[in-house]
Amino acid sequence: MFSTFLNIFKIPELRNKLLFTIGMLAIYRIGFYVPVPGVDQVRMSAGMGGGGGGGLGDLMDYFQLFTGGNLSQSTIFGLGIMPYISASIIFQLLATVVPALEKLSQEGETGRKKIQEYTRYATVLLCLVNAIFWMKYLSSQNFIFPRYTGSFFGMSASYGLMALTVLTTGTVFLMWLGEQIDEYGIGNGISLIITAGIVAQLPNAVIYVASHVDLKGAAQADSIDATKIILLIGMFIGVVAGAILITQGQRRIPIQQAKQTRGRRVYGGQRHYLPLRVNHGGVMPIIFASSMLIFPGIIFSFVYNVWPNAFWDFLRQHSSNGQYLYVVTYILAVYFFAYFWTTVQFRPKEMANNLRDYGSFIPGLRPGKRTADYLERVMGRITYVGAGFLAIIAIIPTLVADAMQIPFMVSAFLGGTGLLIVVSVTLDVVQRIEAGLIMRNYKGFLGDEGPIKGART
Repeated sequence: MFSTFLNIFKIPELRNKLLFTIGMLAIYRIGFYVPVPGVDQVRMSAGMGGGGGGGLGDLMDYFQLFTGGNLSQSTIFGLGIMPYISASIIFQLLATVVPALEKLSQEGETGRKKIQEYTRYATVLLCLVNAIFWMKYLSSQNFIFPRYTGSFFGMSASYGLMALTVLTTGTVFLMWLGEQIDEYGIGNGISLIITAGIVAQLPNAVIYVASHVDLKGAAQADSIDATKIILLIGMFIGVVAGAILITQGQRRIPIQQAKQTRGRRVYGGQRHYLPLRVNHGGVMPIIFASSMLIFPGIIFSFVYNVWPNAFWDFLRQHSSNGQYLYVVTYILAVYFFAYFWTTVQFRPKEMANNLRDYGSFIPGLRPGKRTADYLERVMGRITYVGAGFLAIIAIIPTLVADAMQIPFMVSAFLGGTGLLIVVSVTLDVVQRIEAGLIMRNYKGFLGDEGPIKGART
C-alpha cells in the first residue's frame, strides 16, 4: 500500500491532479469559517445551542451534513452546495418529461453544456430564495446587529443586498470549485466537497466519545461505557463493510456479440457482460428520505402549538428520530426514492436499442422490446434488494443511537448516512487513481490481485 502511494507521486499527471484536488478542498475549508458580516456570531451560537435537539436542530445538522454548508455560524458558504444539487436534480427530472430538454440532452457535449448553463441560472435563483428566508430567520431571532435592521425582510436594504450577495456568491464559488475538480482534479467535485465537510466533523464525534468514556460504570446519563464503545466500533466496521458491498455489488447480464463475416475472416462472437449496479441510486435515496422526514416533526410541532390535542401530540412525539413511526416511514421512503431514482436514471429501452445497434444481444431474447422488458424486470428485482440493504445500513445506527442515548453528531458520523457517503466517494476516488496507475503499468492498491472490481450477484 505504501509503495502504491509512492507510485502516485511518480506520475506527474496523477500527482498534479491529486494536489490540485487537495488544494481546492483546502480553499473550501478556509471559506467554511469566514462569517457573514453583520451577524452576531456569539449570540447566534448561544441561541442555536450547537444545532442539536428538536426538529430545527435536526434540520440544521442534516443540512450541514449533506450540503457542505454551515448555517449554525452563518458563514459565506452557509448555504453549501445544496442549491446546485437541487437545480441539477430538477433538470435531470425535467429532461425525462420535457421533450425540448430531452432532445437537448441527446445532442452530446453541446446539449450537456446548454443544460449545465440552465442549471447554473437555476442555482442562482434558488440561492437567492434560500438566502432571503435564512436572513429573515436571523432577523426574527435578533441575531443581526441592530444597526443593520430595517424594513427589507427585517434588514436595511443595503445590508440585505450585501448579505444575499455574499451567500449566493459563496454557493456559486463552491459550484465553481466542484467544476474545477471535475476538470482538473480527481473524482466528482460536488461529492468531494460534501465528503470533506463530513470528514471534517468526524474528529468532533471522536472527541465527544473520548471525553465521555466511563469504564468504571458510573451512572451518568451521557457516559459511554465499554459496552457502548464496543457497539460503536462494531457498528462502524459493519457499516463500512456493508457500504463497500452495496456500492460494488453488480448483477452481470451476459451479452453475446453477433458474428460478422468479412471475406474469409469471421469477426465478433465474443461474450461480454452488462453490469447493473445493485444500488443504482447511490446515496441519493437516503439523502432524500432523511431530508423529507425532517419536516413532519417541525410541521406537527407547529400545528400542536397552535391546536393542541391528543392526535397532533401523538404525531409530534412519534415523528422524531428513533420512534417506531419514524423508522417505518424512513424505510418506506428509502424504498420509494430508490425506485424513483432508478426509474429516472435507468433507461432500459435506450440500452436495448444501443445493444441492437452495436450488434449485441442477450442470449435467448430478441433485440428490442423483449430485451428492454427483461432489463427492466431484472433492475426492479435488484433495486428491491439494494434498497433493503440501504435501509438497513441507514436505520441501524439510528436505532442503536436511540437505545444508547448517543447524540446525533456521533450516530451520524460513526455509522449510517454520513459514513455511507464518505465510503462511496472514497471508493470512486480510489478506483480513478487505480485506473491511472494501471494504465501506466503500475500495480493498483491490491497489488498482484488486480484492480478493485464489483462483487457479482
